[in-house]
Amino acid sequence: MQRNFLIFTVLIFFLEFYVFQAFRNIFDKGAARNMYWIITILTYTTLVYLILTLDRADREHHRIQIIVSVFLIFVLPKLLVVVMLLIDDILRLFQFGYQFVTSNPTSEYPERRKFLSLAGIGLFGLAAGLFADGIIFGKYRHKARKVKLKIPNLPSGLKGYRIVQISDLHSGSFFNPEKLRPAIELINSQQPDLVLFTGDVVNNYAEEFSRFIPLFSEIKAPDGKFAVLGNHDYGKYGEWASEEEQKANVPNLIKLLKKAGFETLLNEHRKLTVAGADLFVIGVENWGIKPFPQYGDLNKATKGIPSDAIKVLMSHDPSHFDEVVKKHPSNVQLTVSGHTHGMQFGLDLKNIKWSPVQYRYKKWADLYESEGRYLYVNRGFGVIAYPGRVGIDPEITVFELS
Repeated sequence: MQRNFLIFTVLIFFLEFYVFQAFRNIFDKGAARNMYWIITILTYTTLVYLILTLDRADREHHRIQIIVSVFLIFVLPKLLVVVMLLIDDILRLFQFGYQFVTSNPTSEYPERRKFLSLAGIGLFGLAAGLFADGIIFGKYRHKARKVKLKIPNLPSGLKGYRIVQISDLHSGSFFNPEKLRPAIELINSQQPDLVLFTGDVVNNYAEEFSRFIPLFSEIKAPDGKFAVLGNHDYGKYGEWASEEEQKANVPNLIKLLKKAGFETLLNEHRKLTVAGADLFVIGVENWGIKPFPQYGDLNKATKGIPSDAIKVLMSHDPSHFDEVVKKHPSNVQLTVSGHTHGMQFGLDLKNIKWSPVQYRYKKWADLYESEGRYLYVNRGFGVIAYPGRVGIDPEITVFELS
């Protein structure tokens, strides 16, 4: 442990010393250079203090969020400066070598190019600004994404039926539930017939959701509000006084969800009758590729449902679709999932979609079709770890069946 800490300290020192070369190349006055080291020392002093005083038994995630935020705003973007300086150093090395071989062996080593230092500092400022914006504003920029879904043999009574999906609230990541009120109002403005909540209600502890009950009780849907559990909802990443306390976490969360008007489906289904047509809402417990828990039982959840009935499955982890759902004899027409968050970072444009999470999950956002069955992966309602979003806005999905 001490060896790793020493190695990390040495790497940080060289990072900061190297980045300082860009500042020294741009700013001639000592005051600007001194300010750089003052801010740097204060940043690392803050990080060390927060880490050393971190109480793992503390059920609030706010301190972890501050640590991650400070690192992402003040440390990580400096790697962009390093990249620019490395490019500069390679060019200088080639220039010096060329001069030494072809013209003047006594040539002095070329000075750093100011424009590359400026480019590095500019990229640092841009990245730091984006991370800061994601924390202050980005996690509250909820978008309603509308998906018109054509389902074969859909009964006329279900045409135009509106389903809203939300996922991955991670309620422990928010200081003030009221900041999410515009998102709740956006849900209600869609006039949903049905609302589905596809898991990760909390980070670890059921009690995190208690502050959100009044707000989520305001969500209106005449045909019901249903939820399933995500991997975080089982409390497996938390610190518990006893095994019994952990086992009580899920029942407690189910009770709190019920107070907010949500019925939790645990490998079971409910039949809704809409204008004479049947719609089956199915909910499975979390099923993900290991090490994520595999509690979902689609056989149990779909028992007794006609294979030709219209079905919507809530399954938190999109991995479940390729591994089990799409080839299952139950013939589920639509599966709705979350879990990936779009990694809360990436590009999400009309014709360009990219996020580092795509290297872990091939199906990570939007609508996918395979073997005549659909999977929709929601980008998430909240945040985890990094308390912000850059390029991947929080999502409210609105399905209209046709």
